[in-house]
Amino acid sequence: MKKVAISLFAILASTSFAMAADAGCDAFKWSVTREQELFPAAPTAQSGASLAVGQAADFTLAAADTVSFAVPPQRAPAAGTFGATAVVAVPSEGELQISLSDEAWVDVIQNGQASKSVAFSGVKTCPGIRKSVRFKLTPGAATIQLSGAKKENLKVAVLTPE
Repeated sequence: MKKVAISLFAILASTSFAMAADAGCDAFKWSVTREQELFPAAPTAQSGASLAVGQAADFTLAAADTVSFAVPPQRAPAAGTFGATAVVAVPSEGELQISLSDEAWVDVIQNGQASKSVAFSGVKTCPGIRKSVRFKLTPGAATIQLSGAKKENLKVAVLTPE
């Protein structure tokens, strides 16, 4: 009887975990299915890379205090955290959705100033995706600043909002 109870518990626990993972991703304010498709095959990138809208990259981050940010991050990175920068061409619609695989701060810089986000969604229970932030920008060049990451790798997707 004990073995049956333990087996039943294991089955229920694994089913509940799978359901929780699915429910976790569904808790975002918008769909993150594009990120789920892009992140597993994201090519590696270093700080300073150029990102294309509609793609993802797997950044190897540097110690935050060694990264040359265009402007200081809006949230000062804690000691011992990591960061990177990237350049992106903002499309004519002027909207970007930047999604991260783990916890980190994201700033978008245009014309020497940090842009305010217009929407944010973060979920701690979605495997592989931690947050997604939307920005309304001017078409043209922009710099994405990543800071405060606790790990040396971070996947980043740059998309247009759906």
